Amino acid sequence: MTYKKHLRFLLILIGVLVLLYTGGLVFNYNRGNVRSISHSWLDSRAAGMVTRIAFDTGWDDFELVKRNDLWFVLYNESVFPARQLRLEDFLNFLTTRSSWTVRSTTASAHENFGLDDNALRVTLFQDNSVLLDLLVGDDDFARRETYVRQVGQNEVRSGDNILKSYLTSPVSSWYNLRLIPETEGGNIGTENIQRLSVFTPEGVQTFTRRNRAWEITGFNIENADHGSIENYIRTVLNAEGVDFVDSVSSFDPMFNHSRIVIEFGTGNVTTIRFSQDDEEGNRLAHVTGRDLVYLIPVWRATRLFPDDTSFVMQ
Repeated sequence: MTYKKHLRFLLILIGVLVLLYTGGLVFNYNRGNVRSISHSWLDSRAAGMVTRIAFDTGWDDFELVKRNDLWFVLYNESVFPARQLRLEDFLNFLTTRSSWTVRSTTASAHENFGLDDNALRVTLFQDNSVLLDLLVGDDDFARRETYVRQVGQNEVRSGDNILKSYLTSPVSSWYNLRLIPETEGGNIGTENIQRLSVFTPEGVQTFTRRNRAWEITGFNIENADHGSIENYIRTVLNAEGVDFVDSVSSFDPMFNHSRIVIEFGTGNVTTIRFSQDDEEGNRLAHVTGRDLVYLIPVWRATRLFPDDTSFVMQ
């Protein structure tokens, strides 16, 4: 009887040990699998070292360059201001650890994933040293993930295809097309404006800050709506074009047609000069101090030149 008890005890013990061992194998496998999926392409400490980013799309190659802590777009031998927040989002995407599943580790499979010589390519530099060099290939069947590998490595991973959207969007998506680029981060608001004047062939309209209110001239309005004035000032500060125009000189006399002069509380003055509207109502704009010409679409141009009805108290 004692022998049977000992045997039963040993069998139970063996069974428990087998379960523990099997569970340990599964746990370790899952941990290893998680490590292979969770991945970031760039160390977060290296993000601040990036000084140049080259995009090789095969049809619209361009570079982003960092000068005095500000990013610019280098395209067709011209330099344009870049959207700083978009650059930050792009670098954050590359440094954030997320799901990037390993799909292959053999070189012979690269062509099947669109990661051969025809792949999109983005290269991040610190001066002349390469920090990261990525090839971006095809999307998966569901078009939710895209295949990526580093140049010089065979490992292929798939993950969020937002990376591909960065490479396939037009170069203009990287432009900071705001007439006052400094407003991109929200650092300049209506409270920073002392006076705003609008000069047109019809006359002059002015908005002057008086404490927390606005005094306006050049309108046939008895009681102007303060909220509408604030919205208009904000519209001017955040106005942007849809593209840069390099076929027109900023010295062209067409920009003598009309202008908006913004006087800041710091004493700085910014003047935005406009051409006459074309047949479709679009205008060209030039900001003094910059050798850039902006294309302003008709719907935005009309908002920049208000009439009396724009500020009538409802």
